[in-house]
Amino acid sequence: MYRPGAATTNRGGVPTDSGDSVVTLDQIPCWSDGEYRYSCENEDGPFPNSCFADPLTSASEAGSSGNGMVSRFPVDHEINSKIYLWRGNPWNLEVDAVVNSTNENLDEAHSSPGLHAAAGPGLAEECATLGGCRTGMAKVTRAYDLPARRVIHTVGPKYAVKYHTAAENALSHCYRSCLELLIENGLESIAVGCIYTEAKNYPREPAAHVAIRTVRRFLEKQKDKIKAIVFCTTTSSDTEIYKRLLPLYFPRDKQEEEIAISKLPADVGDENGETVIDERKIRIKPLPNVKKNAPKPPLPSSDLPVSDVGLTRRSSSYLDSYLDPAFMSLIKDPDQRRKEQWEKTAQAQSGWNCFKMLGYGDLGGPPLSAAEEYSLHSRYLAKANSLNLSEIAEMKIVYRGGVDSEGRPVMVIVGAHFLLRCLDRERFVLYVVKEFEPLMQKPYSIVYFHSAASLQPQPDLGWMRRLQQILGRKHQRNLHAIYVLHPTFGLKAAIFAMQLVVDNVVWKKVIYVDRLLQLFKYVPREQLTIPDFVFQHDLEVNGGKGVIVDPRTKYVYQRP
Repeated sequence: MYRPGAATTNRGGVPTDSGDSVVTLDQIPCWSDGEYRYSCENEDGPFPNSCFADPLTSASEAGSSGNGMVSRFPVDHEINSKIYLWRGNPWNLEVDAVVNSTNENLDEAHSSPGLHAAAGPGLAEECATLGGCRTGMAKVTRAYDLPARRVIHTVGPKYAVKYHTAAENALSHCYRSCLELLIENGLESIAVGCIYTEAKNYPREPAAHVAIRTVRRFLEKQKDKIKAIVFCTTTSSDTEIYKRLLPLYFPRDKQEEEIAISKLPADVGDENGETVIDERKIRIKPLPNVKKNAPKPPLPSSDLPVSDVGLTRRSSSYLDSYLDPAFMSLIKDPDQRRKEQWEKTAQAQSGWNCFKMLGYGDLGGPPLSAAEEYSLHSRYLAKANSLNLSEIAEMKIVYRGGVDSEGRPVMVIVGAHFLLRCLDRERFVLYVVKEFEPLMQKPYSIVYFHSAASLQPQPDLGWMRRLQQILGRKHQRNLHAIYVLHPTFGLKAAIFAMQLVVDNVVWKKVIYVDRLLQLFKYVPREQLTIPDFVFQHDLEVNGGKGVIVDPRTKYVYQRP
């Protein structure tokens, strides 16, 4: 059990009879404590790691390191006064909240070593009632036997070089979620250990960069609501890393600020500390048809991150002439995008949808932008890859064929197998997205067997329009042709309607084929797996004219 120590103990911790100690904030050197920072460099005491040796270079080097650049993390004494660095376990500190790095199940075995033993059994019992926690998120519990008031549990990401950016942003979200919970619960001080762990293979120094810059960015916005943030380290290597990196993001004077300009990494994140992805930067280049004599204001940078676009002052007419509106929709404010989406939905619901009244489905909604279609397709593809859709595959509604006469891959669709009464259409859409994804990367063709399909109820035009939006513009661009075998008058009328109200580009690629022999001119027989009833339907419709079907091999010969 913890108990407060006497005021006469050495700065940095108060030992108890059991060997543990309760440490208060006034016993820890503040980051902005410049006098203590320099005076303790040669001090030998029981807590030498509490002192901050200057990790930066000499003043002579500082004079030429800035090169006239503006610091991205300027000196802020108010923020610095809220930062502490301490060597020891967070739960020994008398603060409002301590952070526990754990796993998705909030297990005691995967939590910060020693935390549950210090807090008592009540902590594990409360964690079991929380229902787990997702990576990058945080949840709060009581602190029980700890000197703190609350424990904030968060789940750090697993690290892989391939997913470096995702891991960085997830780790940044861990720290930001903990600080947000701190404020939501009316707390003002927090002790944060290293959320990254050896078990998850996160490199320590890159993770420390993410942690420190995320805290700095958060304090810039919420410094009035937080009194103290203590970075706690338990190893000498972590302590040295933090000593070296803290002056980069929390410079205490102009000398450190100037030196930090040359020592900071190129990517220090956006306004929240999250990594800026190069692929999402705006590249402004003149269009070929822009007049040479058109006035061009000076460009401060050829590559501007999305977060900095609003900070650059340019006339709206200039931007309109240089940027594609479809591409610019990708960088709209998220709140603005949601508001526009709500307005579109409300407009579609309140409008008079005559197609829906006639039984053609909901065709009255507004068209999606390129960014919205891409986002919709990505969500469906991610969900499809995470599900087992074997029951849809067994229905043989959609399956891969071979290649057409020009070598393009072929997707086969059997209309008669599309049984609306026993088909989960949402799972079917997921299966279609998953199967079409590898084909859509290059030109491909579709073969649709409408043989005997008129006996089954077919999906309405509204559903077809939604499927078209989910597949996206890559499907529209790379689709070469849709070969429709045994079309009926009703199908032709439906396709004509889809040309008018769904997609004029895709549905004009339909090629009607009345006989199997005609289809084989476009797609060779050996490249298709054709159901038996399609041969039978072809014989019934065409009366066997011009073809002979081998009943054993189903091979089609031309009648002499």
